[in-house]
Amino acid sequence: MVYDLHCHSNASDGELSPLQLVSRAIDKGVRVLAITDHDTVAAYTCLDNRYDKDYLTLIPGIEISAVWRRQSIHVVGLNINLHLSQLAEIVQSQAQVRECRARMIGDKLAKRGINDAYEEALKLADGGMIGRPHFAQFLMSSGYVKSLDEAFNRYLGDTKLSGLNKNWPDLEQAVGWITDLGGIAVLAHPNKYKLTRTKLHQLLSDFKTAGGQAMEVISGSQTPDVTDNLADVCISFDLYASCGSDFHSPQQQWIELGKFSNLPKKCRPVWSLWET
Repeated sequence: MVYDLHCHSNASDGELSPLQLVSRAIDKGVRVLAITDHDTVAAYTCLDNRYDKDYLTLIPGIEISAVWRRQSIHVVGLNINLHLSQLAEIVQSQAQVRECRARMIGDKLAKRGINDAYEEALKLADGGMIGRPHFAQFLMSSGYVKSLDEAFNRYLGDTKLSGLNKNWPDLEQAVGWITDLGGIAVLAHPNKYKLTRTKLHQLLSDFKTAGGQAMEVISGSQTPDVTDNLADVCISFDLYASCGSDFHSPQQQWIELGKFSNLPKKCRPVWSLWET
């Protein structure tokens, strides 16, 4: 049974439509999928009964942008209730922050001689939640950079765009939102934050105090030693373990749907919380 509990459609910064994403997941052998778009659940309104429910189980999800000690942090919400009225309020609040943030990015790029970045990124978002990958796509297509990595290293990384995270909800608020939606709060891709071991432990301590229940032990392609280390950290904080590709595009084959290692057997899988 292949679980992929973190991926993105074009409702946020993914390339595929929700239906294309689900179809690809089925083709790749995924049996349980959570679409966790950034700060939106719009993907789920596009699917209805248009996929094979006998083969694929869809777990409602979202990835909430937050901040912890001035550090940008993402919290995945799994098995949330899509029908609660406060969900629309959360999405609207996050959309307003994203809009303000995107305009600030456009202004910062304009000061570096790159004009119309906001307008072009908005076109690329095509009605979905606008994010930095849309700016990166614009920078590539306009010849300013040759790759997504170069776009983030030169223009869009946290150190290049200081001050943009201040309007996100804090970690406690993000976890609280997910809990209020009846979901399970999962710390997303902890290894990507490049924290020291001490700071990671501080983050997980605050996360658990806020009501967080799980962390991603596996996020896309990673080395066995990273997985083993994160598994040990997960166990030491008595958290459930989650896994996902963080899929965005078929072009990024290293984070293909369902193509990652199994959770270590010593971990308690997060899906045991809703499959009991």
